[in-house]
Amino acid sequence: MSEIVDGRKELAQSADADCDCSLDSLHHVAIAVDDIAAAVSWYRSTFKCSVKYEDKTWALLGFKNSDLALVIPEQHPPHIAFSSSEAESFGELKTHRDGTRSTYVSDCSGNSVEVMAGDRDWRCTRCV
Repeated sequence: MSEIVDGRKELAQSADADCDCSLDSLHHVAIAVDDIAAAVSWYRSTFKCSVKYEDKTWALLGFKNSDLALVIPEQHPPHIAFSSSEAESFGELKTHRDGTRSTYVSDCSGNSVEVMAGDRDWRCTRCV
């Protein structure tokens, strides 16, 4: 059973529910920042990460074993994102400007969880 809360689908399922929904892997974690360019500069100089995507409202930084999204909270919610070959089981998928497809759900505490279609590896749009 699910309910729409704040424009996001809130999933309510018991641990023993008969559900084919599964998550394949962690895709990224998105944290709120005040200034995308300043945050990108800080993370690059401090941690030597790569920039996979950047615009005025969000950036995706690449690390050896994971990605970190920097978001302006008024434009994109802070969240955790997983890849799933069954992403559409969690809700209608939206195609984003970077070519990824996903849906957002809220956990029982109101945290945003992005479920991304596992049918495409994320690629830098400047590198394609």
